[in-house]
Amino acid sequence: MEGQQKPTVIITGASSGVGLQAARALAQKGWYVVMACRNLEKAENAATSVGISKENYVILPIDTASLESVRQFVDKFRSLGRSLDALVCNAAIYMPLIKEPLYSPEGYELTMATNHLGHFLLCNLLLEDLKKSSATEPRLIILGTVTHNPDELGGKIPPRPDLGNLEGFAAGFKAPITMADGKKFEPVKAYKDSKVCNVLTMRELHRRYHDSTHITFTSLYPGCVATTALFRNHYPLFQKLFPLFQRYVTGGFVSEELAGDRVAEVVADPAYNESGAYYSWGNRQKKDGKSFVRQVSPQARDDEKAKRMWDLCEKLVGLA
Repeated sequence: MEGQQKPTVIITGASSGVGLQAARALAQKGWYVVMACRNLEKAENAATSVGISKENYVILPIDTASLESVRQFVDKFRSLGRSLDALVCNAAIYMPLIKEPLYSPEGYELTMATNHLGHFLLCNLLLEDLKKSSATEPRLIILGTVTHNPDELGGKIPPRPDLGNLEGFAAGFKAPITMADGKKFEPVKAYKDSKVCNVLTMRELHRRYHDSTHITFTSLYPGCVATTALFRNHYPLFQKLFPLFQRYVTGGFVSEELAGDRVAEVVADPAYNESGAYYSWGNRQKKDGKSFVRQVSPQARDDEKAKRMWDLCEKLVGLA
């Protein structure tokens, strides 16, 4: 099979936005893309719309909110008989307007389940596949966001993320508990908390596995992609004005295409080989458009919190 010679990447949430554009960019670079998506028809139409040719991708179903769906996805991927050279954890939901929490099939708050717990399980299950890669440095990449970091301008807007001492996770994270810190449900904070957990996961993967494997673990913030479907659950007026604000006021606007290109670089470019690094292009685009390694937020660089989160999440996803 001709495609078997191509390096293979899995991208979650590849049917729209940054995930779709990363799939396009990597296919153009000669990668075989496994588009891991909830809606297969939407993903098929999306792949066609950005010109990914049929021999360069396959679509497999996954709903990262469902731990059972994640396990089934891993089985389906392995049945393809392909090596795995990179995993991009990109899928995310953001539901700022909901008043009451929604729940995953396993009974966990939906934002944390989709953005963090499902990816936490996926990373752990696919470590074995990445270890077997013949690539010189297989990569596992988790998408970050400026909003995880109150040290940056884009992260100063309240509510700020706060995992507390992970009291909610420790208590089992089932209703009525909806937040990692065990406090009252707040949908915007739930998103930010989940992204802090994403960075903690990347850093703990690096600490545990980088030296013993040859896997490079990184996160990145590709810039403010104000038009993405991530904002589909926001007020229509916000959806209209936010891109204009980012484009003309902050100067932070990045197109989905450019953000996808940046993700593809972090996957495929030998320069992005610093495991444990969080790459950023900044929120105000520097003239040269170059990336740099950004210090993550105080919470996200708390190694004790990372270890505790890991141990608790292993229990929540059934790995312990």
